[in-house]
Amino acid sequence: MSLKGKKFIDDGWAIWIDGDDTSTIYFHDWMMPKGESYIDISVRIVGIKDTNNLYLYVPFSVEPEEIEDISLHFKNEEIVRATFSSGSIFEYMKNEYTSEIAYNGKIVDIIHISKLQPQFSKLDDGTLICVNYGTIQAYIDNDEGYFSFRLPHKSLDSLFRKYRSADSFFSRAREIITTPILSEKYGYSIRINEARNLPSEIHKKGAFHRQKLKKAVITVSINEQYEINDANCFQIRRLEENLYRNFVPKDFDCDGVIMYQWRGVRDRDNLRGKFNFYLNISRSAVSVASFMVYIFILMVVGSMSDFFSTFLRWLISLF
Repeated sequence: MSLKGKKFIDDGWAIWIDGDDTSTIYFHDWMMPKGESYIDISVRIVGIKDTNNLYLYVPFSVEPEEIEDISLHFKNEEIVRATFSSGSIFEYMKNEYTSEIAYNGKIVDIIHISKLQPQFSKLDDGTLICVNYGTIQAYIDNDEGYFSFRLPHKSLDSLFRKYRSADSFFSRAREIITTPILSEKYGYSIRINEARNLPSEIHKKGAFHRQKLKKAVITVSINEQYEINDANCFQIRRLEENLYRNFVPKDFDCDGVIMYQWRGVRDRDNLRGKFNFYLNISRSAVSVASFMVYIFILMVVGSMSDFFSTFLRWLISLF
């Protein structure tokens, strides 16, 4: 068995609100090993009426036009129920900037980021996104609010990118013949508000170091042919059918998709909150090249066997 593409990616993300808040961040990775991956980011802000800005540092370059306001999908009530895992009452576009959801005994505002104008600042190692929602405070009725949006997860794509072997032709031929089973293993992590993985421009933001998060939730959707180390997984389930039809990113392959979820709890001795999510992803498959070589060899051996059989019968007939 040959081990291919063993790589490690270390994502450093940061999030903070300009206040003394205890909030939650949700990441949902749509992993497409053979295509473009996406990440859904939702932020639940507690005390949203007392704050005005949401800051998110993304560890890669992202353009404004790449942001998709997934809260607009909540017009479909099936998507709302599947996303919040609860029966709910949803009022879509209650006003120009917000919708409202009632679930689990509380009422929460959904802020439509597409109705605002987030600011994008390019940093050496990524992008800082600032959402100023202070101008719409008059439209926010509840003490809790959600921002939900989707963007391409470019650093995840780099994890799955295939590299051509630089070995010689004979080394490659030997590998094809001797290793018909290929095993791919990837190490992948998301680190949230972990200072050592963030650029210096973020460290200069004093508000970042005072920020508090209550928890972080990481969800991964990936085809079941890839195996995930889910020892610390909160729950595993099939992709919701209504999400499959109406919510998943364009061209996402939903055949055999399983969802995995991890939850990180804030370190109570460190009010900044550090969340480190690490998982191993592996896949074993038959090498198509090896399979074709074996078929070719069998055909050659079969043809030679017929030739030698015919030759021996002719030789025997001479005597």
